[in-house]
Amino acid sequence: MKKRVKLTFPQQLIKEPVIFTMAKQFNVMPNIRRARVTETVGEMILEIEGTEEDLEKGIHWLKERGIEVELVEGDVIE
Repeated sequence: MKKRVKLTFPQQLIKEPVIFTMAKQFNVMPNIRRARVTETVGEMILEIEGTEEDLEKGIHWLKERGIEVELVEGDVIE
């Protein structure tokens, strides 16, 4: 199963390897579709693939860390 999400990172997490950590911990495969990082905020469109249960656990884990997660529907213009 695949899901596409928009992530908004708070300033304190911009330099942390949260996507790598989530991928390893919850056995999901990330594919960064678009990203924009400044000194104060990070935004990313991320496609994640895995079992539905693993995806839900990974998304929940991101939210617990203070990352805003929104589901993205349709195509992403690149």
